[in-house]
Amino acid sequence: MSIAQALLAEFEVQAPVTRKFLERLPNDKLTWQPHSRSMTAGQLAYHLALVPGGVVRGAQQDQIQAPDFQFPQPATVQEILTALDQSVATVREVLPTFDDSAMNATWRIVAGDQEIAAMPRHIFLRNIMLNHWYQHRGQFCVYLRLLDVPVPASWGPSADESPAFSS
Repeated sequence: MSIAQALLAEFEVQAPVTRKFLERLPNDKLTWQPHSRSMTAGQLAYHLALVPGGVVRGAQQDQIQAPDFQFPQPATVQEILTALDQSVATVREVLPTFDDSAMNATWRIVAGDQEIAAMPRHIFLRNIMLNHWYQHRGQFCVYLRLLDVPVPASWGPSADESPAFSS
């Protein structure tokens, strides 16, 4: 199995889990935030939706400029879910195009002329497309709990439901 196939296999398991989390956000809570320095629930959900597709697009280049992190406020949960669907489609389209040589090639992120990080492309995809995604999904889980919304199971049970494999 190639590196891209392995990453895609993991992604395919996790994408529907992330969707379950996003579907739970009530439309009337999109602008709710747990703290004044926190993203709103809608901004965080939208970020979750956009991360995989945006990251895999960035990985198509050997070097990118550090992004100017803007967190748009979506108007509806459907807007978030549509963005997720597009992001998932992008990963499915782009990730398989990387052979192992491309995955082991050095990928860089810079700010102006200053290199911020350089790493093999597969490490970038593992750390930012997947691990970063999981970290924000965990953050979103706390938002749901604070909003008294039932939290979906992910790898194991939540306080509200069992994972699908134990049904």
